[in-house]
Parts: sequence; C-alpha cells; structure tokens
Amino acid sequence: MGSRYIGYFIAGFLFLLGLFPIIGGLFQAMPQPVLGGATLLMFSSVVTAGIKILHGVNLSRRNTLILIVSMGLGMGVAFVPEILANTPYLVRSVFSSGIATGGMTALILNMVIPGQRE
Repeated sequence: MGSRYIGYFIAGFLFLLGLFPIIGGLFQAMPQPVLGGATLLMFSSVVTAGIKILHGVNLSRRNTLILIVSMGLGMGVAFVPEILANTPYLVRSVFSSGIATGGMTALILNMVIPGQRE
C-alpha cells in the first residue's frame, strides 16, 4: 500500500507540468511504440491489481455470474463496437465504452438476480 499524499503530490505535479506546452510537445515527439509499451505496462498493472482484489474475495455462484456477464458484455462492446450501430443515439453514447457497459450491467444484475448480496 502506498500513501495517498504521494498520489496527490504526483497529481498536482502532473497538473503543473500540463500548463507548459513544451512538456506536451515532448510526449508527442515520443515514438508510438514507446507510448504503446508504456500504455501496455500501465493497463497490465491495473489488471493485475484487479486480479489480486478478486483473489481475496470469496465469490459465490451469484457473484461469479454477475462478473462473467458484465465482463463479457464490456469486452464485447470494446472489441465489436459496430454491434451498437443500429441502436438509438442515447443507447449508443451510453454503452459505447466497455467500462460503462460492464459497470452498468453489473449494477443492474446485482439488483435483479435473487440471492444474498455481499
């Protein structure tokens, strides 16, 4: 575990750096493979943290079903975005993000599926 104050300090520092256009120019000058590698590492660490959190939770059959369906729909929208092409604009704008689709699916299933809520 880390200190929240370090996170606040870094957020403030990055905010101040964002006020200087030369810093943004340096990031734009980086080759795409370097930025892709950094992005891959960042998102991999987020996934690893999520797996560690799920490892410490005792998942019931109900919670496993909610997790599977919400992750499946979230990844489906992320990998096949044209699935929303024939839906109304409001539906398309709300569910265009895999995170939004998965999160709302999990919330709705948690309210609808009977069983013990934890």
